[in-house]
Amino acid sequence: MLTSAVEAPTSGRPRARRSPRVRIDRPSLLIFICVAAVLAVIVVWPIAQLLVTGTVPQGLAVIASTFTEPANRRMLGNTLLLGLLTGVIGTTIGLCFAFAQVRLQFRGRRLVHFIALLPVVAPPFAVATAVIVLFGRNGVISKGIFEVPIDVYGLPGLVLVMSLSFSPIAYLTIRAMLLNVDSAMEEAAANLGAGGLYAFRTVTLPMIFPGIAGSFLFLFVEAISDLANPLVIGGNYTVVASNVYYAITGDFSIVKAAAYSLVLLVPALVVFVLQHYWVSKRSVVSVTGKPSQAPALITSPALRVPILIVVGLVSLLSVAIFATVIVGGFIKIIGVNNSFTLDHYAQILTGRAPGAFLDTTVLAIIAAPISGLLGTIVAWLVVRKLGRRVGGVVDFVGMLGVAVPGIVLGLGYAVAFSVPYYLLGLKVPALAGGNGILGGAAAILLVYIVFALPAGQRSSIAAISQIHPAIEEASTSLGADSITTFWKTTLPLLRPALLAGVSYAIARSMTALTPIIFITTPETHIVSAQLLDEVDTGRFGNAFAYCTLLIALVLAFMGLLELALRRWGRVAPRV
Repeated sequence: MLTSAVEAPTSGRPRARRSPRVRIDRPSLLIFICVAAVLAVIVVWPIAQLLVTGTVPQGLAVIASTFTEPANRRMLGNTLLLGLLTGVIGTTIGLCFAFAQVRLQFRGRRLVHFIALLPVVAPPFAVATAVIVLFGRNGVISKGIFEVPIDVYGLPGLVLVMSLSFSPIAYLTIRAMLLNVDSAMEEAAANLGAGGLYAFRTVTLPMIFPGIAGSFLFLFVEAISDLANPLVIGGNYTVVASNVYYAITGDFSIVKAAAYSLVLLVPALVVFVLQHYWVSKRSVVSVTGKPSQAPALITSPALRVPILIVVGLVSLLSVAIFATVIVGGFIKIIGVNNSFTLDHYAQILTGRAPGAFLDTTVLAIIAAPISGLLGTIVAWLVVRKLGRRVGGVVDFVGMLGVAVPGIVLGLGYAVAFSVPYYLLGLKVPALAGGNGILGGAAAILLVYIVFALPAGQRSSIAAISQIHPAIEEASTSLGADSITTFWKTTLPLLRPALLAGVSYAIARSMTALTPIIFITTPETHIVSAQLLDEVDTGRFGNAFAYCTLLIALVLAFMGLLELALRRWGRVAPRV
């Protein structure tokens, strides 16, 4: 009726499916060439240089040892297991929160929505450090209340911390898809005698499957590439990302680090390709493109109670963790000496913190609109101007910020841009390192752009797909060229998607550590790198103070962008 599966004809002689021929005008061709050149420099070139560095004889020997030496095989297995568990558990948490928000009747929906988004603005180490303080061997809860020493280090602690930290992305993705599922299909299934669980499994789940698969991909890649949490709470549980870090800081071998990075790159790209292929084969679409009516909220205890129990327990844990982060900055030694103090804030604010916050904020504010606009232009080219094959390649390259592990991308920048090079006979100065442009800040800026690009690109592709081409055709029929049409007609309609991409880019950039750990310099102070120093030296109070200030700053920027979105009269659905 309103929803149908996309299937090939079952009778008659099948015809070869051809991509429609797309004629691209000169202004659009010029934009495409510029965008392709930018993506080649900031995405393809660093990865290609890392590939060259990691495949020299010494690097190939390191790669081979990953599969031949028992310790390295165990390390690789640990990494894949961590990625799978985090992907499954984190996506399940996001699905439960999203389903509760959209389909279940309960009080406190707005509060639960806020709690679900808390980890988005959390800096590195915040969740891991708080979990150690609460549930570690001498934790406030584990030993102080229950008097049961718990070892949170290793795989259990990593899965807990990463699932909580990365689940908001799954929540936002699945929630957006649930809001667009037409409830009439579920009501039709119910009228035919299907129970709530059966209707969800056979009707709703296929409609939101692309969001679930995409969320799993994101969480898997984030988990196997994350460096911050294994350094803090990993214990003896070795992963590939840690070996990349130790190859640089301990062995001082860029080749060894590049080789380990390539080992990490392979499973990430394999999961990325399989996810796209699987989703394309299981495509189920809505003919109308939007729900015809608001869904009836579920009141049946059989479905409400289990989901709300999961949501309630995770919410309590999240609140306890972030309360620990905030309170910990005002206590001398939480759990040991709980007297009030401002020493932690005094120490960081009289040290390098002001410069770090200034540098990080400036770079994030510059990178966010560039990333959002670039993602919007890429989406416009992919949906409107390029054929299926060329558009698919451009879309894939733009999405490498998600598919490529952050530590691989950062190391690629360190390899590719730490020294000057010649292009067409012209000397191009280094971008990374102490001798790079702006003390290496240029490379950090580019990494921020690449790292946040996929979010804006995907949201813009979804938004452009909902705009009827006739709107743009009307502009061109009145004499406007494609650039004018895009700037004056298409872009104003994409403001919500653009601002969403910018908002995510600011939060992502200001809290990122893994992709920039190898390109930070003494000339450019980054808050997440300062946090690493505080945690490494055991100054948890100072680390909590850093986290609290960073969370407040990110929330302030996101609030300003929300006000801007409301000013333009395009408000997202309220919860």
